[in-house]
Formats: sequence, structure tokens, C-alpha cells
Amino acid sequence: MPSKSIPVLYDLARPTADVDVVAITPRSEIESILSLSGQGSDLHRKHKVYLQLVGVATVPDSYEKRLTEIAPGSFKHVRLFALDPYDLALSKLERNTQRDRDDVRHLARTVPFDIAILQERYQKELRPSLGNPEREDLTLRLWIEAIEEERAPDSPI
Repeated sequence: MPSKSIPVLYDLARPTADVDVVAITPRSEIESILSLSGQGSDLHRKHKVYLQLVGVATVPDSYEKRLTEIAPGSFKHVRLFALDPYDLALSKLERNTQRDRDDVRHLARTVPFDIAILQERYQKELRPSLGNPEREDLTLRLWIEAIEEERAPDSPI
């Protein structure tokens, strides 16, 4: 669940009603799950929260090994997991909206990111599965420059 784990686990004060879901269930079951828990569902009406299937998000290989369970044991039939901060950031690389860039800068401040881990995971686990890796190489370089600039001692932030 990419972006919604940022407010829950990584202290971002941006309100949200949807929980993004990376599909790990068989495709045949996704429609059923979304009808029970998607926008306009009983869950949404009762608890003001709903599940939303992520459209554009390529996650690094082996991300499953690094998932963190959110509120274990709190729900009877559901277990919620969040991507680790590096996988979460890299899942935003292809879309690269202003909101994604803001989220990545926030993660870099609050985690704080080890740039070497971010680059290594990108090279080994994400880049081989990207459709346009040269574009994403540039995007990652720009993100890293922004993070390093923000970390500079004379940075206004």
C-alpha cells in the first residue's frame, strides 16, 4: 500500500480516506475484495475509509520480505502491511508527481534515507523491471540531488 503508509508509519500530516493496495491476491478475487471495501462500500460509509487498487506502481523485487504489518491483530479478517521506506519511495518513481516527490523528500527527512541503500535497491531490484529505465535513472538522480541539497548545512529547510 504505497502512499497511505506514509501518514501512518512515517509521520506525514496529510489526511486521506483511501488505502492504496498493491494486489497480491489472485486477480480473480480483487473485484470481490474491492466491491466489499472500495469507495462507496459499506466499509467506506461506516468507517470513512476505503481500499483503492494502485494503478501505477512498480515495486522492487523481494519487497514482500521487507513489509511491516500495521496494527497486527487489530482486525478479524484483514492484515495490513506497509512497504518499507525505500520500497515505498521507489514505488513512486515512475509516476513522479509533485506529491510523490514531496513524499520522498519527507521520507528522506524522517527515516532518514541512506542514499546508498536507495540506489542499490533501485539498481538490483527495480531497474530491470522498468519500461523506460533511462528516464527513471534521471528521475532518481534528480531525487537524490534534491535530498542531498536539503541535507546540506546551509539549506533553508
